[in-house]
Amino acid sequence: MSSTIWNRPPRGARGPAPTHSRDEIVAAAMAMADADGLGAVSMRAVAGALHTGAGSLYRYLSSRDDLLDLMTDRAAGELRPYPEVPAGGDWMDGMLLLARRQLDLYRAHRWLLDVLPRPTAIGPEGLAWLDHCLGVLAPAPAPTTAKFEAIAMMTGVTTLFARSEAAGAPAGFAAVDMTAFPHLSAAFSAPPAASEPRDLFQATVRGVLRGLLLDE
Repeated sequence: MSSTIWNRPPRGARGPAPTHSRDEIVAAAMAMADADGLGAVSMRAVAGALHTGAGSLYRYLSSRDDLLDLMTDRAAGELRPYPEVPAGGDWMDGMLLLARRQLDLYRAHRWLLDVLPRPTAIGPEGLAWLDHCLGVLAPAPAPTTAKFEAIAMMTGVTTLFARSEAAGAPAGFAAVDMTAFPHLSAAFSAPPAASEPRDLFQATVRGVLRGLLLDE
């Protein structure tokens, strides 16, 4: 099994003296992905942005997958400084703050939504994030397995909300004849609730955490 990109030297031992660093390569790739999406990121395109040949990048990386791993971990580093649990708050409040920080990260780097489903090796910043989440969850009365599941589900919920935002508003039902759908017709005909609109993201994250870590 090959080692991960973080276990390999920053560049190959052979070839000319380096003119760039992994950090510069990753920064160029992230700028490209932010501007034009993940599909625009290729070894050739990144090399062009750095005014070098595509072959030269292989002295630093073995594949585009290495580059995507480094980009993902660099983005995870932007989650720092991690938000602290507010005075008088508990681990649930702390996890909600972390989920909001994740959501902001996905808004800043939409391409992360395309990277996350792929198999990947977790890097040092990803490990630091996971470690911090476990620290926040330390007081929660649940086994460690449940805490890992809760972190994963929180990330899944956050990703779902980010995807929904990126997709924009749905087409709606204005042009649909609801005659054959009585429950939908009644739902859309009901007067709007008079109360303040609830924070659906907060309610969902709290519901997931409560269900996985508190409910038996």
